Amino acid sequence: MNRYTVTTFNYLAASLVSLFFVLLEGFPPVYFSEALSSFSAEFPTVMSGGVFSPAGSAGWSLITGLPSGFLYFLGFIYLQKAIRESGVSLAGIFSKMGVLVPMVLAIFLWNELPTWIQWAGIFLALISILLANIDLSHPSGIIADFQPVLLILFLTVGLSEFSNKFYQRYGVLEMKSLFLFFVFTTALFISGWKMFNQKKKVHVSHFLTGIAVGIPNYFASFFLILSLSRLKTAVVFPVYSAATIVLISLAGWLFFNEKLKPRERIAVGLTVTALILVNIQS
Repeated sequence: MNRYTVTTFNYLAASLVSLFFVLLEGFPPVYFSEALSSFSAEFPTVMSGGVFSPAGSAGWSLITGLPSGFLYFLGFIYLQKAIRESGVSLAGIFSKMGVLVPMVLAIFLWNELPTWIQWAGIFLALISILLANIDLSHPSGIIADFQPVLLILFLTVGLSEFSNKFYQRYGVLEMKSLFLFFVFTTALFISGWKMFNQKKKVHVSHFLTGIAVGIPNYFASFFLILSLSRLKTAVVFPVYSAATIVLISLAGWLFFNEKLKPRERIAVGLTVTALILVNIQS
C-alpha cells in the first residue's frame, strides 16, 4: 500500500476522534488569543511547580502539540528509512529503545525515581525488547548493518514519546484530547502534503486501512497520557514497549500461525514478569 495514503488517513481518523472527544467533554470556550495570553502569564509559575489553568492548558496544548505532531511524523518516516537501510531487527531495537529518552529525561528533570522492585521490572522489560528484536543468527552480524539513521530514529521516537509526558506534567489532564487533536492534525497536514505531492491515485483499501489504524493510534496516546498521570515515566515506557511486542507476537501466533522463536518466548515470559514487578508498590 502507499504509505503516505495510509498514514494521512490514519492521522485524519485520529484527528476526528480527538475532535469528537474535545466536543463531547464540553470544555469552556477559549479564544486563541486568550489561550496564548494565559499560557504566557502562567508559564513562569507552572515551571516552578504549578499547573496550567484550563485556558493556559489550551495554549499549552497548542504549544506542545504542534512540534509533537512533527516528531510523530518524523518517527514514522525514519522508521521506514531505518528498515530499508539497516533491516527490521536493528530498526525495531532502536525504535523500541527510544523509551530510554523519556525515562532519562524524567529522572533528570523531575527526579522520578522508581523503587528497587520496579527497577528490576524495568530491566527485565528492556531485556525482553532486545530479545524480541535482535537476531544473532544474522549472516553478516547485526551490528554490520548499523547506519546513522538509527540514531535519528532513536531520538525522534524517544522525543515524540516524551512529548506526551511533557504535556501531562503541566497541563490539565482532562484537556488531553485537545493536545492530541493538535498532535494528529499537525501530522495530518504534513502527511497530506506529502501524499498530494506524490499525485498518486487513492485506493479504497488504502483509505480504509488508514482509518482502521487511526482509531487505535489515537487511543494508544490517550491511555499513555493517563498512565503517565498515575505511574512514573521510567515504569510506563518500558512496559508500554515490551507489552506491545508481546501482543504483536501473540497476535501473529493466534491469527497468522506465526510460530514464536525460543528468544521470543523468553521475551514474553520476561515481559509478564516485568508487568508484575513494576506494579508492586513498596
